Amino acid sequence: MRRYSVFAIAREGLRYHAGWARAWASPTPKRRYDAIVVGAGGHGLATAYYLGKNHGLTNVAVLEKGWLGGGNTGRNTTIIRSNYLQDPSAAIYEKARALYETMSQDLNMNVMFSPRGVIMLAQTRHEVRGYQRTAHANALQGVKTEFIGPDRVKQLVPIIELSGPRYPVLGGLWQARGGTARHDAVAWGYARACSAMGMDIIQNCAVTGIETEAGQVKAVNTSKGRIETGKLALVVAGHSSELAAMAGFRLPIESVALQALVSEPIEPCMDVVVMANTVHGYLSQSDKGEMVIGGGTDGFNNYTQRGSFHHVEETVRALIETFPMLSRLRMLRQWGGIVDMTGDRSPILSKTPVGGIYVNAGWGTGGFKAIPGSGWAMADLVAKDAPGPLAAAFGLERFREGRFIDESVAAGVAH
Repeated sequence: MRRYSVFAIAREGLRYHAGWARAWASPTPKRRYDAIVVGAGGHGLATAYYLGKNHGLTNVAVLEKGWLGGGNTGRNTTIIRSNYLQDPSAAIYEKARALYETMSQDLNMNVMFSPRGVIMLAQTRHEVRGYQRTAHANALQGVKTEFIGPDRVKQLVPIIELSGPRYPVLGGLWQARGGTARHDAVAWGYARACSAMGMDIIQNCAVTGIETEAGQVKAVNTSKGRIETGKLALVVAGHSSELAAMAGFRLPIESVALQALVSEPIEPCMDVVVMANTVHGYLSQSDKGEMVIGGGTDGFNNYTQRGSFHHVEETVRALIETFPMLSRLRMLRQWGGIVDMTGDRSPILSKTPVGGIYVNAGWGTGGFKAIPGSGWAMADLVAKDAPGPLAAAFGLERFREGRFIDESVAAGVAH
């Protein structure tokens, strides 16, 4: 793989940029692979990358039914944070946040990681107590966060209205090393690195069936033919239940749409990420000046990737009380992604009832921030056929045992 650098840019500039190679190859599938990862989004590509980097497993195919990064990886609001209450959640999200800090250097791709800081607003007395509790838990976990008062919130976010009519700002949970990254660049960087290790990234290759024999995975049938493998990682977010059904088991997951929108570009006015969980909205400003706005999931199960007007009204109506300037902006575009929700709103990183099949799912509305940590833990699980310390708590057996990791109740939000 040819390294990207300022010198490469200068050299290609003199050659009219005629010497750039494709970032990743587009090969024909081989008859057999040591491992197959289904899903070429961030989590799937990260799984493949760490299989190669950490475990030396490079005879790997990544199958994608559409185009690389065209699912939830390219449809999220790019928030990165690790200030979760429960110990297993904090561990895997903090691992991911730490990996994001060096990702541009590790992958030789500028993922535009911006540790601008994330504030989770406390707008009720209950939230104040909850976030103070989380700050104490984070201190024990080694995650650097702090609870700040309204004056500090106003200093960090000058456009905020502290004394809203329904929900005044009483403080916030501040994580200075949280932030955002460029979602497409994350997928492209992992794909480029995987291809350089000799892995095959096969786009427009839908899985149509999964073959098993004596309780062990044997092959996958795809739109590009039959491919044999002894290890199969299902990393397909909202479509996880469909692939599980092909293998003959069920997952405790429901799929719903999560919508987001951006405003027209404006002058820089906000250089942190703000999450207002009482009214269920979150806000940041992109490098292009757009206000990136997200809210809650749809109230019904669906597989749509479109936006809807009622969601725009619901989300923006809630946010303009805290950010009145939003009322003067026009919406530029909106979209949706299919998220996979578990009962406890925590992910699944687990072996399955079929030998050699592993599942990485259930990240719900918080998948992007977890990509490198998720890939690290999933690669460990696939390579060793046993969960490592990051994945151990997220097995499927927890639902049978009643051992939930309930972030939605404990922290008040699962984003």
